[in-house]
Amino acid sequence: MQACLFASMIKKIIFSITVLFSLIGQLKANDSTKIVLKSFNPEPYQGELFKLIGQVITNLHYRKIPIDNKLSEELLSNYIKHLDPLHLYFIQADITEFDKYKYSLDDDLLNGNANPGFEIYNIYQSRLEERINYAFDLLKTEMSFDNQDSFLYKREDVNYTNSIGELDKLWLNKVKYEVLALKSDGKDYKTCAEIVRKRYYNLYKQLSKTKTVDVFSFYANALTEITDPHTNYMAPREADDFTTKMSLSLEGIGATLQTDNEYTKITSLVKGGPAEKSKLLAVNDKIAAVGQGKEGEMVNVLDWRIDDVVGLIRGKKGTIVRLEIVSADITIKKNKIIEIVRDKIVLEDQASKSTIKEIKKEGKKYKIGTIDIPTFYLDFARAAAGEKDYKSTTRDVRRIIGEFKKEKVDAIVIDLRNNGGGSLTEAIDLTGLFITTGPVVQVKDANGVVKSENDRDDEILWSGPVEVIVNRFSASASEIFAAAMQDYGRALIIGEQTYGKGTVQNMANLDQYMQYGDKKMGQVKITLAKFYRISGGSTQHRGVIPDIEFPSIFASKEFGEDASKYSLPYDSINPDSYAKNVNFNNNLTALSLLHSNRMANNPEYKYLLEDIESVKKAELDNYISVNETTYKKELTETEAKNKARKEAREKAKASLGKNAGNADLILDEAIELITDKMMLDKK
Repeated sequence: MQACLFASMIKKIIFSITVLFSLIGQLKANDSTKIVLKSFNPEPYQGELFKLIGQVITNLHYRKIPIDNKLSEELLSNYIKHLDPLHLYFIQADITEFDKYKYSLDDDLLNGNANPGFEIYNIYQSRLEERINYAFDLLKTEMSFDNQDSFLYKREDVNYTNSIGELDKLWLNKVKYEVLALKSDGKDYKTCAEIVRKRYYNLYKQLSKTKTVDVFSFYANALTEITDPHTNYMAPREADDFTTKMSLSLEGIGATLQTDNEYTKITSLVKGGPAEKSKLLAVNDKIAAVGQGKEGEMVNVLDWRIDDVVGLIRGKKGTIVRLEIVSADITIKKNKIIEIVRDKIVLEDQASKSTIKEIKKEGKKYKIGTIDIPTFYLDFARAAAGEKDYKSTTRDVRRIIGEFKKEKVDAIVIDLRNNGGGSLTEAIDLTGLFITTGPVVQVKDANGVVKSENDRDDEILWSGPVEVIVNRFSASASEIFAAAMQDYGRALIIGEQTYGKGTVQNMANLDQYMQYGDKKMGQVKITLAKFYRISGGSTQHRGVIPDIEFPSIFASKEFGEDASKYSLPYDSINPDSYAKNVNFNNNLTALSLLHSNRMANNPEYKYLLEDIESVKKAELDNYISVNETTYKKELTETEAKNKARKEAREKAKASLGKNAGNADLILDEAIELITDKMMLDKK
């Protein structure tokens, strides 16, 4: 048996070397470095470090998870999922082999043994190398696109293939699709094949840059994540750069990102940044490749580490970066390449901004002041130093409200769409501008101790009508503010159900618990507490439900807190003591009826419902044809349909009296609703 395995290994090694040398012969001079992959074993201290991380999450985490067989199963499953999320590398025999670890990883964690994580990674690396070499082999000769085959691209929930032969067939269609996607732009086969080959070669190079600390991080994060999705291990390099890593800033384009399976995903766009201004990127778009300048080679970044992707996107102000984008709109199945001019992101671009809009109803004019708050920001350093001109959300909104008073506005609309949170202090202080004094949010720690965070300033800066707009990507501090304003009866909340992040994290520096020479141990960002509304319900998982709710194109199980199976659940505690405006919701039924009647005749709302239905249908269609005739036909039909629909939509928007293509359905309806409320409250 051992002789057979050895012979098989020798054959694989010979095959890999043959393919690699053949490949190298085809490469340009600057790509001719031989790639060598190495096997990994944990450093002497990493077993104890793994044990320490287990102790930290067991003793400090809000969710008390015992180190037992259940944890062992979850750790194994989550680690395999992170290495091969789309089931493209392992076969079922590998998964069966990994079952030997199913009930022993908990013991390994208690004993300080990280070896299984490295052993599994080495097999993963070997499988990935085999797949890359197989792709190289496929690209040597021109492939046929005549068969009626297809590629299943959404593979998270499918079974692993049962054999290498089945995996080869899957990869044949995968590579065909990658070439066909390029051919649809009019390129010849040779050019397309070379582009795809370079992508796999770059992936090979990236794989060879993996370090022992990276493998340890992969394994450690598979452990931390099963406590909840916001608990993470940060290796020393990440910990040292925490200010940048905490926001995952992409210097130069103004976007934030995270790893999502094999892709790097856009999670938010900085207001006023190049990406947001370009209108070419959207939240949840995925980056497949990055190129420099107008003509630079597109470098495939699938399966890359996030910091290496950041390194490609960063650059000097005024230079161009090109991104190959997989659209978040799953009805669009063709990747697009966009150009963004890098620029410096300044705080002023992210500050709260205001406008005043006029509306006429029943012969009377109303002035509505709108405030767009992109994040809850606070310049901690300048504030701590006692400087008077430090930037903060509350200070800026206070100034804006002062300007609104001079202009005699009748009501204020606060826009928190896509506001992912920020400073808790600012959320509390901002609430204080609209109430006298009282609790804003309750915080429950891991020991069950509940503490209220209060506004202690009895000044009400604005006592008039207020409305808050939220969407699926309003999270954390945004949810705290919106929930408090809703509970007090100080604001009408409209929009989409919010994200549902109601947890509190802090950093645990592992250097204070363990030393090994001059080695740094890194940090664990750990969930220590949970937020609760003053009415008692948690913002966790459920988020904030608007008083007037719009349907969302983003399903909560895909884009909310409950997208992770490990997120903490919703629950409730006793309500706090606060003075609520009991008459605030008296006219909510009438408002809902007015809203429904307007939406029934609003073409933009109709398009929103159509978009939601299209996404639902696209979610059921997870296959892409690799028959060239069928692929091009479907692509042409989709592009023609999208173009016609875009033109019709802009025409419909123009008919509403708005600038074509610029109408904001929810903001426009927010202004209508706050005006309706003022009129109804006076009757």
